[in-house]
Amino acid sequence: MKVKICGLHPVRDVQLCIDLKVNFLGFVFYEKSPRNLDLNNIQKLKNYDKKSSLFVAVTVNPNNEFIKNQILGNFDYIQLHGSETSDRVKEIKSMGLKIIKAIKVNKDSDINKFKDYDEADIILFDTPGMEKSIEFPKNLISKLPRGERYALAGSISQNNIVNIAKLGVTFCDLSSSLELNKKKGYKDHQKIKKFIKKVNELKN
Repeated sequence: MKVKICGLHPVRDVQLCIDLKVNFLGFVFYEKSPRNLDLNNIQKLKNYDKKSSLFVAVTVNPNNEFIKNQILGNFDYIQLHGSETSDRVKEIKSMGLKIIKAIKVNKDSDINKFKDYDEADIILFDTPGMEKSIEFPKNLISKLPRGERYALAGSISQNNIVNIAKLGVTFCDLSSSLELNKKKGYKDHQKIKKFIKKVNELKN
């Protein structure tokens, strides 16, 4: 099971996630998000030895100037949550970044939208609520394509990861379920440790 933890803070959370061998560390650059980061925080990420972890910039309709000035050279992947077309994804990829393209799923037919993004390195099937802790419809999980290119987000936690894995999911993305109660944007390190422990138990 690959794991991506999103909405991390560059000082508080990064070393813990690297030490726990979290595969993807996500940092949000979206002004409407309570997890939005100041661009000055990007410099702090350069202080870490990432080891096997990869850094992801989570964005919504980023422009070329932002990508070239802030993302290139600082992140391994850019995650696109906006209205990007297939051509736009190709354009961003040509700049030298790997792409995670988010697909919002409400119904069966939404799943097939991933076919429009062959150039994306990873497809993230997400709920329409984005950061609002909406649970991904269980009846649709079993209909998602299989493989390490496909990730699932939406109210995943240590309480349901075993059942989600049984449905064939091999790549999960978490954010709010790993935060302190009633404190958006602040990760609960005990919750992160317990979740990764649960994931590691799945491998054994």
